[in-house]
Amino acid sequence: MEGKQTIMRRSVLAAVAVVGSASLLLSACSKADDKSDNNGSKSAGANAATKGVVNASTQEGGTVTYEYSDVPDSFDPGNTYYAYMYNLSRLYARPLMTFKPGAGEAGNELVPDLASAPGEPSDGGKTWTYKLRPGLKYEDGTPITSKDVKYAVERSNFARDVLSLGPSYFQQFLEGGDKYKGPYKDKSDKGISSIQTPDDTTIVFKLNRAFQEFDYLVATPQTAPVPKAKDTGVDYVKKIVSSGSYKFQSYQEGKEAVLVRNENWDAKSDPLRKQYPEKIVVKLKVNAETIDQDVMSGKAIDLGGTGVQAATQAKVVNSSDQKANTDNTYGGRLVYMAINTKLAPFDKVECRKAVEFAVNKVSVQTALGGPIRGDIASTVLPPDIPGYQKSDLYATPGNKGDVAKAKDQLKACGKTSIDTNISARSDRPAEIDAATAIIDSLKKVGINASLKQFPSGKYFTDAAGVPQFNKKQNIGLHMMQWGADWPSGYGFLQQILHSDAIGESGNTNLSQLDNKDVDSLLEKAIASEDQGERDSLYAQIDKKTMEEAALVPLTYFKVLLYRPANFTNLVSSAAWSGQYDYLNIGTTKK
Repeated sequence: MEGKQTIMRRSVLAAVAVVGSASLLLSACSKADDKSDNNGSKSAGANAATKGVVNASTQEGGTVTYEYSDVPDSFDPGNTYYAYMYNLSRLYARPLMTFKPGAGEAGNELVPDLASAPGEPSDGGKTWTYKLRPGLKYEDGTPITSKDVKYAVERSNFARDVLSLGPSYFQQFLEGGDKYKGPYKDKSDKGISSIQTPDDTTIVFKLNRAFQEFDYLVATPQTAPVPKAKDTGVDYVKKIVSSGSYKFQSYQEGKEAVLVRNENWDAKSDPLRKQYPEKIVVKLKVNAETIDQDVMSGKAIDLGGTGVQAATQAKVVNSSDQKANTDNTYGGRLVYMAINTKLAPFDKVECRKAVEFAVNKVSVQTALGGPIRGDIASTVLPPDIPGYQKSDLYATPGNKGDVAKAKDQLKACGKTSIDTNISARSDRPAEIDAATAIIDSLKKVGINASLKQFPSGKYFTDAAGVPQFNKKQNIGLHMMQWGADWPSGYGFLQQILHSDAIGESGNTNLSQLDNKDVDSLLEKAIASEDQGERDSLYAQIDKKTMEEAALVPLTYFKVLLYRPANFTNLVSSAAWSGQYDYLNIGTTKK
């Protein structure tokens, strides 16, 4: 999921390994551990939220404020693919399964949410049955039924011309998923036959092949129920019907969303959620530096969860007091540059390999914030995702690029120079800086790239994720950050490498990689009940992708979060790319 900016998407649900002794600047045994924060209270210490809940409290009341520098793709749970929105959406949209709030890798524990138990597989993993909890209600008091879950999956996966922003796993795996046209075009009004609802509390998914990790798939917000009578398609975002502990009081597109307690939410039907704050406010298009100031003064939480800006980072790492209020972890994410394998001359592997050898990864790492924000990468899978094996097919001296090897590959490609464009997100200064560093590297070998900037909220719908747009604009290179949709090699790889993930809009396979070997290895992996075999296959997929030079790994992302004062129940979770779990955050301020 791009960390769903980044899945998901999406981010997008990444496994996080707590940074230990290698993270010298933010060692958990820092002298700052005994210091007090700006408000005079004793600090929990650096990396404390990656090990346990910081400032645990059941205090009720007050307002929790989130701030974001841009606008999200959508608040609609069926039309989003950013990890921070998956995280936030659970406040008003309950999926069948979800991740239990927990520190670090403990946050990867999958637990029932709307469902009363994990899925019951049959037919070798091709059929999955779930039973809903009793007493489930929407914000208006009407019952939530299995038919509402079925409808939610149909609208989010099969009406891609209307709702194109989420992943398309269900479309790919459900029987008849390639033929069903979605609920807005379904004249029979019966829906897809491979999702069955024999009664109001039972839902059965019939798959076209075995899928041993299906419980992870139903943890996406695409399974959060939507009442068909209240669905208004793309406009549903303006009046979302809550199934969670909070509901929308107001929504101003591009500006602000305000949530208040859902009086028809019943704690008896929900062992995970609480209703600590009276109100939750989400402010959009806030200046990034302003967000840092508000976070450090205890006024807000950074919704994006990607960490402080470069200028703030410099202050934080040089202050023992401020370091004690930070959490620095691997984010289960890869920062990379996708190479468009369908766009000439990058449709030739030698031209792609020229790019691989040309990039000075040290300059990119510096632009992204230095080692504290990520280790230099050489594989598709990050070290904290199952299937990772250390490898570097395009090693260069000191990771600073190799002009001679790059030119040799260009020559083998039949080129002495290439003119192209590189896309990046305009509201992400570090990403722009990294793209600029790459442009400088490429120029030295005869690859002339110009920067094209697009806002995060439109990056996949209007720009990088639209193959025809990229062809017309000659965009051969794309800046990208990706986190696992769930903590497995498949959850990381499928949506950025499988040919089925290539779409006309909302595409996340920005390389447009269409490789039969990669596809078949992914299918073989997900059908295997043997975890060891799956992980071995994920490593093979990684190697094959790098042989194809479909993307340039840049850094294994690390998040540097500043832990705001005045907020309670802060826990940095592996499930959310190291972000704080937003489910039960409260405030000490009335």
